[in-house]
Amino acid sequence: MTAFLEDQPVVSTESRDDDPAFALHRGGKIEISLSVPLETRDDLSLAYTPGVARVCTAIAEEPDLIYDYTWMSRTVAVVTDGTAVLGLGDIGAKAALPVMEGKAMLFKHFGGVDAVPICLDVTDTDELIETVVRLAPAFGGINLEDISAPRCFEVERRVQERLDIPVFHDDQHGTAIVTLAALRNAAKVTGRTLADLRVVVSGAGAAGIAVSKMILEAGIGDLAIADSKGIVHLDRTDLNDEKRMFAGISNKAAFTGSFNDALAGADVLIGLSAGKVPFEAVQSMAPDSIVFAMANPDPEVHPDDARRAGARVIATGRSDFPNQINNVLAFPGVFRGAMEVRARCVTEGMKQAAAVALADVIADELSEDCVIPSCFDPRVAPAVAAAVADAARRDGVARL
Repeated sequence: MTAFLEDQPVVSTESRDDDPAFALHRGGKIEISLSVPLETRDDLSLAYTPGVARVCTAIAEEPDLIYDYTWMSRTVAVVTDGTAVLGLGDIGAKAALPVMEGKAMLFKHFGGVDAVPICLDVTDTDELIETVVRLAPAFGGINLEDISAPRCFEVERRVQERLDIPVFHDDQHGTAIVTLAALRNAAKVTGRTLADLRVVVSGAGAAGIAVSKMILEAGIGDLAIADSKGIVHLDRTDLNDEKRMFAGISNKAAFTGSFNDALAGADVLIGLSAGKVPFEAVQSMAPDSIVFAMANPDPEVHPDDARRAGARVIATGRSDFPNQINNVLAFPGVFRGAMEVRARCVTEGMKQAAAVALADVIADELSEDCVIPSCFDPRVAPAVAAAVADAARRDGVARL
């Protein structure tokens, strides 16, 4: 059990009875419903035996028919091992289920995509990969969730290598898509382009590295990333493979000191860790700075303090401040678009297209407090889905 979880107060039975969160979760948040009638003997004979045998035989002879005659074309598996859950850390497969149920709700409500939560009681990397691959035939996509870094990078890569359906680790790529979309619009609000910006990222875990890669691919001026020991650079001898790879493609300014040192004169702070950023460090940034402090529930720097320190555009991961960086703006539309064209995978081009489409949803509404759409904006998922589908065709991974 993580130290974070050990610090949480024990919730008594009496408290649970009075807590609306527990009341909402009682009995679970999702259910299976029928999409065809089952009222008569004829209904039964078509939905099950003997009618189902004809469909099974057809699929055996022509496997791609599974998309037409089962739920596969519209259903995603939301898979976790419970090792890195929503700020709670390694809480195990069972304790992760409420989060995975919630993810399935978001898929359905925002993207019209059915999703099944699957919590696996296995943490060995090889066994986890093998299990995901073996359950995949029932699904049109795999959304990996809350798997600890650096294991998550290998898990996603190796699962995708063995499957011909989209595999998407949302902690990495959903965060990256939404962050890039917001950064594109923040640059416009402050009269700059991505190429004008120098970015410093706090946090070199799954989200930090994925966000940084995507921003570099989009054409950012320069970017340095920091972990708990300081700026990631090639002279360090304590880097894992992912950090070492990233050190080789970033940090053109060759920073080697602390995160706070690198922040001096920087245009953008992106916070993807629980570490606090001092007021003075934000104050040392360039004029019209952009601060995305996305740690939950407590941002790396409070938005009010960031504003007082001179930041012009501020975003967080919270819903009670403007500019919420929320993955639900990305993953429902990404899977909807990928599955509509039966994409074999999610390419970098598809992710970049998703970010552009998401940013463009509010192109005529931009302000310092509006650089990313609301989660409840009905334009979001259709726009992202259409862009992702088009990009899949351009990248040659679409089958429709």
